[in-house]
Amino acid sequence: MSYFKEFGAHWPNLLGAALGLGFGTALNHYMMNLFGPALIAEFGWSKSEFALVGALGLAGVVFTPVAGRIADRFGPRNAAIVGFSVLPIAYLMLSMMSGSIWQFYGILLFKYTFGILTATMVFTRVVVERFDRARGLALACLLSCPPLVGAIAAPLIGGLIETDGWRTAYQVMALVSAVAGVAAIVLVGRKLPKAADRAAPAPLNWAEFRTMCRNPLFPLMLGGMFLCNVPQVLVSSQMNIMLMESGASMGFATALVSLYAISVIIGRFSSGFALDRVPPHLVAIVALGLPAIGFIALASSFDARWVLAGSIALVGLAQGAETDVAAILTSRRFDMGHYSFVFSMLMTSMAIASSLGSMVLSATLLGDGNFNIFLIVCAVATIAGAICFFLTGRCEIGPKPATEAA
Repeated sequence: MSYFKEFGAHWPNLLGAALGLGFGTALNHYMMNLFGPALIAEFGWSKSEFALVGALGLAGVVFTPVAGRIADRFGPRNAAIVGFSVLPIAYLMLSMMSGSIWQFYGILLFKYTFGILTATMVFTRVVVERFDRARGLALACLLSCPPLVGAIAAPLIGGLIETDGWRTAYQVMALVSAVAGVAAIVLVGRKLPKAADRAAPAPLNWAEFRTMCRNPLFPLMLGGMFLCNVPQVLVSSQMNIMLMESGASMGFATALVSLYAISVIIGRFSSGFALDRVPPHLVAIVALGLPAIGFIALASSFDARWVLAGSIALVGLAQGAETDVAAILTSRRFDMGHYSFVFSMLMTSMAIASSLGSMVLSATLLGDGNFNIFLIVCAVATIAGAICFFLTGRCEIGPKPATEAA
């Protein structure tokens, strides 16, 4: 099948996966920034306490590989049914909070644990099963949906928080996630193509798992995902707070969240298009080096609007490029029958990095109270992560898995 004919044949499945990913747990990445100032103002939480929200991702360390096996064993559609049954309930619970920070942590823990079944490892499987020649661009379309939804929803939800309050905003998110979840589940479809049916997972025994871990490609990918995601706490829950401390107004900071989301979309399509034509390690070293410049600029004393906007744009252009690269490497270099499990291990690395980043940020905020030290840490980690992905190009390329070649 030709490059663009793949889109003609599988666009409903791609659309369903995009809706599922866009309105699933990934949406929290853009929304938590908006709720932060309002929650801190109403309940009197400290910035340090709120920064620990990112550490709750550690709950996914145990459940994420299990969720990966669920997606491999029962299919992404069934996994998504469970995930989208939980998300609206969690948003409604958040809208009814009484003010305890531990209540907030508990609800988010519930949301993260089951919401992971609406995450990248579930819906990228829909795409990699159906797309081959246009896999990079199809993944870009899929992975661009969360920032696109974020770009549209950020000003709407931000305005709703200001006019009607954060409780109403959470209730609206519950309704939207329920409707979008139903649409996603219907469009993803029940029956897979014959080639994907032949990729049904065999039992993953310890010998096979040890062989996977000995593959030098695997630890490099784990290391790259870990290092590139140390800064996640900044963009997932602290961006508004950080920008307002740099002199941005609430309105301008919210606009920059939208700019960030738009930059992510541009970056994803650029990297996705490149991945269909250029080796992944070369795409990685270019794309993943950009955030370091943005982090260093944000840590500097230059707080002009154009500096803040340019820095956020640079961070956004590279944000998620490691996910595109990892999805391509996983689908091309590992057995497709175990795709979601392998990808879930990379997501586990991402969750650990994000949680560790939250702890480091919380500790630095207890010091002088600004973000500069952590921004430098982010710049160094991002460069190291880009190098890890670049080194995957030195790994020997084995034979194409039989399940994919069939």
